[in-house]
Amino acid sequence: MTAAAVTLGALLGLSFGSFVNVVAVRVPQHLSIVRPPSRCPQCEATIRARDLVPVLSWIVLKGRCRDCGSKISPRYPVVEALTSLLFVAVALVLGAVWILPAYWAFIVVTMALALIDIDHKLIPNRVLFPGLAVTAPLLLMGALADGHPGWWLRGVAGGAGYFVGLLALALIAPRGGLGMGDVKLALLLGLFLGYLGWEHVVLGAFVAILLGGLVSVVLLATRRKGRRDTIPFGPYLVAGAYLTIAWGDQILDWYLG
Repeated sequence: MTAAAVTLGALLGLSFGSFVNVVAVRVPQHLSIVRPPSRCPQCEATIRARDLVPVLSWIVLKGRCRDCGSKISPRYPVVEALTSLLFVAVALVLGAVWILPAYWAFIVVTMALALIDIDHKLIPNRVLFPGLAVTAPLLLMGALADGHPGWWLRGVAGGAGYFVGLLALALIAPRGGLGMGDVKLALLLGLFLGYLGWEHVVLGAFVAILLGGLVSVVLLATRRKGRRDTIPFGPYLVAGAYLTIAWGDQILDWYLG
């Protein structure tokens, strides 16, 4: 069953990775994610169905538009491949359980939010709140099917706890350190970390702060960022959650042992 879940995750991840790209590009521009069909940003030609195959189409077209020959950013196939790998990873970690679709949906939402934050330094409510509205019921249904309704309640408490913790940090941190978008993102991250355990919420926050601090030091040291520049923290929060879901049990066993 786990092998089937991994295979399904790999295929679904590619498809949903393409959807992540659409959301990350269109939502900040206040455009519909459904219409119009995907177009070349240079010549505005509608992209043909055969050119929308995740990763493969970009390779076949050699990263260029079929109509005008303009370059297509390699970020599109990278995001598609990364989403597929994350789907596979979470299937390997969790196994063939009923909560797996909820964690796949969690990846889709958080990937889109991380990309938007990187590009625009923004965690849009138009993605976060619908994402919560979809993933929280999915997780509840999975928890009930797996026989762990109490874990879902712990996840809700974990989301609230993570939210309050980041809100406190945002209020005492220097201006520009943490935004309210990051604080609201903690609701979603804490829900899925808290489902696994309270210690996972704490570890996810610690890993996020550690990653953000290390990367910020490197950017400042290499002068790619100045002290007054704003560095989006959402991607580090998401990365901290991903790493905790993947290796949290091993890290906690090592630390507590």
